[in-house]
Amino acid sequence: MGDTAKTPDRTQRPRKPIRRFVLHKMLPPIGWRAYRALGRSWTYRTEQVDTTLHRLIAARQPVVGAFLHSRTFALMHFFSLPEQGRWSLMCSQSRDGEAMARIEEGLGFRVARGSSGKGGARALVEMIKAQREDPGLNSCLAIDGSRGPRGVAQLGIITLAQKTGSVLLPVAGSAASCWRWDTSWDRTVIPKPGATVAVRAGEPIEVPAKLDAVQLEALRRRVEDALVGMHADLDAVTGYRDPEPLRLSPKDPRGASSAPPPA
Repeated sequence: MGDTAKTPDRTQRPRKPIRRFVLHKMLPPIGWRAYRALGRSWTYRTEQVDTTLHRLIAARQPVVGAFLHSRTFALMHFFSLPEQGRWSLMCSQSRDGEAMARIEEGLGFRVARGSSGKGGARALVEMIKAQREDPGLNSCLAIDGSRGPRGVAQLGIITLAQKTGSVLLPVAGSAASCWRWDTSWDRTVIPKPGATVAVRAGEPIEVPAKLDAVQLEALRRRVEDALVGMHADLDAVTGYRDPEPLRLSPKDPRGASSAPPPA
């Protein structure tokens, strides 16, 4: 029996450290510098940012920014600019998420590791603690999480606002000149070099400290409807078109893809 035991293939062992080194050490500095250069090539056209976001920041009102996961790359550079305040984000615990987290940290964000699939509750607690302990730090979270269904709001963002005394601020981003990752669950949009990126801030939404089940569902739906409506309007203005809907039914099989999310 001892003669038939398989001998470990030692030739495979060096690959993981090399891959880890590339993902953790080499890729992030290149990635955030490349993304920063791409973002600097964009022209922003903003709507209600001065009258909502900047007013809230000036008043030191804690904010939880609400956005659609598909527009992460369209909005991340904008929110990394100093005039937009300081922000914390949540990023996946996957191996690819490690590289993305380091890129986000390179852009100046505070990053909590977790997602709706793994470690999300712990990351949410970390974001709550960070915002409570650091006046002036705000948070932003994709309402549809890291796995979807696309455009369907989850409850984590409401919990985050409740526990930090924050208002929810829906934010939409759109660009006609862009690449779209059609095989991803959220159909990620990345503006092309030189694109005009429209950014619209919605009306702040107050979140009561206590909500019963009916009130919680009504608020969840209100946030979802606000963001989907804002994006539909903004896409019509910019000329961005996608044959797939912004929002899927929670029971739609396309809402959970085997493809890994980009962040």
